[in-house]
Amino acid sequence: MRNSTRSGVDPFIVMDVMEAARRAEEAGRHIIHMEVGQPGTGAPKGAVDALAKEMSQGPLGYTVALGLPALRKRIAQLYGDWYNVDLNPERVVVTPGSSGAFLLTFSALFDSGDRVGIGAPGYPSYRQILKALGLVPVDLQTAPENRLQPVPGDFLDKDLQGLMVASPANPTGTMLNHGSMGALIEAAHSQGASFISDEIYHGLEYEAKAVTALELTDECYVINSFSKYFSMTGWRVGWMVVPEDQVRVVERIAQNMFICAPHASQVAALAAMECDDELQANLDVYKANRALMLEGLPKAGFTNIAPPDGAFYVYADVSELTDDSLAFAAEILDEAGVAVTPGLDFDPLRGHTTLRFSYARSSADIEEGLSRLREFMANRGAASSAG
Repeated sequence: MRNSTRSGVDPFIVMDVMEAARRAEEAGRHIIHMEVGQPGTGAPKGAVDALAKEMSQGPLGYTVALGLPALRKRIAQLYGDWYNVDLNPERVVVTPGSSGAFLLTFSALFDSGDRVGIGAPGYPSYRQILKALGLVPVDLQTAPENRLQPVPGDFLDKDLQGLMVASPANPTGTMLNHGSMGALIEAAHSQGASFISDEIYHGLEYEAKAVTALELTDECYVINSFSKYFSMTGWRVGWMVVPEDQVRVVERIAQNMFICAPHASQVAALAAMECDDELQANLDVYKANRALMLEGLPKAGFTNIAPPDGAFYVYADVSELTDDSLAFAAEILDEAGVAVTPGLDFDPLRGHTTLRFSYARSSADIEEGLSRLREFMANRGAASSAG
């Protein structure tokens, strides 16, 4: 059968790395997972208990397309608690993960052929979803001096219909402050481009609170998820906040694309938002892991790294070690038993000389992974000297 040109998206390389790691584990090896952005913890206990109780009371059917009203109200409350933003719950749309929110956002805002700016390095699925929808992803080559975040000068001549930013960012973990975020919003609006803020790593910050675009403007789409801070990756539930005049637009598309987000996941998500102690304990682990990485990676020989303000990643420039990050990551997996992600996923132009390390797993795993990396790099250096 023939395929559409829109279907010609690139693979998500980190998923291929996960599969290679799975095969190695199946063969009996112990692999340390630093490749995937998935918390090592499960959903909060209160979320699981709440769902069990709900399921005992009868079947869970469809919800309305915009999501359970109680969950939308609780999400709106979060913006007051975290950012002192008074948010109308009617602007909140519950989605099947942040991925569902991306589809709804791009479908609501853009026509085929529209150009949408995304920072590079950046989350690879932005690019592929845009392509699959017949849109044109425009990579904005960010600079180290700008903390690998876009600045207005990166896109003023790009004829964009949309700009998407992420803070904390994947793969770098860097964040935008109020001034930087405000400048991007102003520059996008000045050229008639819609502004989209991916905030799925909010809550995972270590030295300063992340800024939501909603502190600065109502004329934006904000996307978030229960996958990261709330540790619910496999539950596939997220949310988006849109301007009031966009709610019905998004609702109509959601009704037809998804019907609704999973009812069970919405029940669990609502309860998860009350599990502060458990969520803070998870954050304390990430904070400890971040400190281990910032000390241990340079000792292993990975010295050129982006400053990880949030999320649970370290992005390293390895251009002094390789010009083939895909092969280098495969070598690390094969010889050290540590799975890491090649930068090609995040930056098609410069990613052949970068790697992403995730520190979302247990501290014991991070310590073991760093030990293996030190040994691997020492042996590699010795072999290179001998050669």
